[in-house]
Amino acid sequence: MTLKTIDLHTHTVYSDGSMTPRELVRHASESGLSAVAVSDHDSVGGVSEAVAAGKEFGIEVVPAIELSVKSDTETHILGYYIDTSNAELDQKLKEVKKVRARRNEETSELLAKAGFDVKVSEAEALAPGGLVGRAHFARVMVNKGYVPSVKYAFDEYLANGRPCYSDTQCLTPEEGVSLIKSAGGGAFVAHLHLIRLEDAPLRVFLDRLKGYGLDGIEGYYTEYTPEMQDKYQKMASEMGLMISGGTDFHGKMKPHISIGKGLGNMSIPYSVLEKIKERFA
Repeated sequence: MTLKTIDLHTHTVYSDGSMTPRELVRHASESGLSAVAVSDHDSVGGVSEAVAAGKEFGIEVVPAIELSVKSDTETHILGYYIDTSNAELDQKLKEVKKVRARRNEETSELLAKAGFDVKVSEAEALAPGGLVGRAHFARVMVNKGYVPSVKYAFDEYLANGRPCYSDTQCLTPEEGVSLIKSAGGGAFVAHLHLIRLEDAPLRVFLDRLKGYGLDGIEGYYTEYTPEMQDKYQKMASEMGLMISGGTDFHGKMKPHISIGKGLGNMSIPYSVLEKIKERFA
């Protein structure tokens, strides 16, 4: 029997992906996945289209979101099975959008200081869903010949700790978790390695968020080494947290990442989603 696999971390044109929700869901189905979560940054605009496409293409679609939160480094909170019509969520995302606009202006200014003429309007032109992220700035940099790839733009300039990274955010981690919980969803901390905490302070951080309703962590992720994957999954078990897993697929915006497979060798079993569904679906 073929193992059923999933991808619970993907992005569409409603944030910084290149595919429409329907295109992404069809691509996930054609790639042999049994389920996919559309988890756009600070947006649920593509969820309804994705759910409808799931019925069309015969693949399970998880309504989701990825919230960016305040951090000394970089911290994101994934929310699964959220009520996308929740009034509190809707209101807070409007506030988040305003702060994101300020962050985009700061990113453009930082790029200018580094010698790159990348205007916010140029990034907006590549964002049909209306939400601009770093991947759009990176794509402009590629299109103008400043850098050879989106990955290079992130590695050298736009990632946390690099010279053109803006850390301006709207929500605290606690607020992010609480917002997901108020919308009826499960809250999971994404890509733990980007938080850049040693194991002991990371556990303290996660334990603090448990007090606000944190349900789990991303136990599978594209950039995890086998050792990191084992460590985080063990940490989740010891702390009584669930695990999720995903590739952070962005389509052509980050072409080195394949849906369901990450850099080529990922395989996230459906059993991961089954445990999440038991509590939230």
